[in-house]
Amino acid sequence: MDKISIKGQRQLSGEVKISGAKNACLTLMPLSILLQETLELTNVPNLSDIITMQTLLRSLGSYIKYNPEKNSLKLTTKNITNSTADYDIVRKMRASILVLGPLLARMGKASVSLPGGCAIGARPVDLHLFGLEKLGAKLKLKDGYIIGNVRGRLKGAKIKFPFVSVGATENIIMAASLAKGTTIIKNAAREPEVVDLCNCIISMGGKIDGVGSSTIIIDGVDHLKHTTHNVMGDRIEMGTFMLAPAIAGGKIKIKGCNTDYLNSFIEKLVETGVDIKKNKNEIIVEKNIDVLNPINVITAPYPGFPTDLQAQLMTLTCFSKGISKFEEKIFENRFMHVPELIRMGANIEVQGGIAKVTGVSKLKGAPVMATDLRASVSLILAGLASSGETVISRVYHLDRGYENIEKKLSNCGANIRRFK
Repeated sequence: MDKISIKGQRQLSGEVKISGAKNACLTLMPLSILLQETLELTNVPNLSDIITMQTLLRSLGSYIKYNPEKNSLKLTTKNITNSTADYDIVRKMRASILVLGPLLARMGKASVSLPGGCAIGARPVDLHLFGLEKLGAKLKLKDGYIIGNVRGRLKGAKIKFPFVSVGATENIIMAASLAKGTTIIKNAAREPEVVDLCNCIISMGGKIDGVGSSTIIIDGVDHLKHTTHNVMGDRIEMGTFMLAPAIAGGKIKIKGCNTDYLNSFIEKLVETGVDIKKNKNEIIVEKNIDVLNPINVITAPYPGFPTDLQAQLMTLTCFSKGISKFEEKIFENRFMHVPELIRMGANIEVQGGIAKVTGVSKLKGAPVMATDLRASVSLILAGLASSGETVISRVYHLDRGYENIEKKLSNCGANIRRFK
């Protein structure tokens, strides 16, 4: 099993190109179930989760061609040969649930295992089922599988989610695109990845209004057509690399993602005292102060502060002067990086969904263990600024969401390597 070694306290300098967004791509790929023609995606990141989704779609009957030189995927699903998403595939990745809506829309039936993925909280599928039942699907849980059937065709409906869910919003948008009539989703997620999905469906001939708002209106069509769609840049990867020079020192230019997607995060980073120069699709981050300011952070659905950057920003506050507070409102078990940071010398107290971070003068390298995707990268960031060597185990979590992170950091001067 791979490990990563970091010898820290080296200032960073250079340029980083951000990859395509994992979360956007995992949502776009199941769209191929909805059409018989080819869906081509460009700017596709080479990640283990993307490979898992390919495996799942192939098991349903999709023909997929990956071009590593162009970072493109061509997905063609002329015929659904299997409407069961098997446990052995689905257990590896939460996003597998996103095949449920498309299967019901095209085939009128589906059997999808309850999904797995990072153990950062319960993340129930209730809202997915709630929305699909509003569209006319009959659903039941049996032996760990969601089993669904539709008599005839899904029918448009008014759906108001009791709270915001990105995955449920995406599943309903896809299913409603082929439903008969109009679907209105209230309290819809507004994340950029949802916008990217809607824009792709529109380019396929779908009819969607209210894109980017909390009310999305979908007029179902009889069929969708071929399109080529460029996957948006990964805003979470951009935010992560912005923190690297802020923590280790130095100056990095990061490009390849719309910086407007990170406004709430950038506000907090500026509040710490880090210097930021922002353009539309690139940003320059420089640490030119000795003492960082403490901050208070509350995670929230977009456009609020993203939960996927909470662990990384917490690592930065370990070096601030004073007490910072993090309140996690999205996932109830997303402080699993805290014990590992404490092993490196951090001073963090957790009570329920609140973590209080008292800044320290330094961290010291130690053997630590990755527990989930974002926790793993927070430990890499900590290692960049720590004295001595940090060795991170279970880095397969990292490979789910960060493409070539060792190479990108090495190119900026970090002493980082992967080994068995």
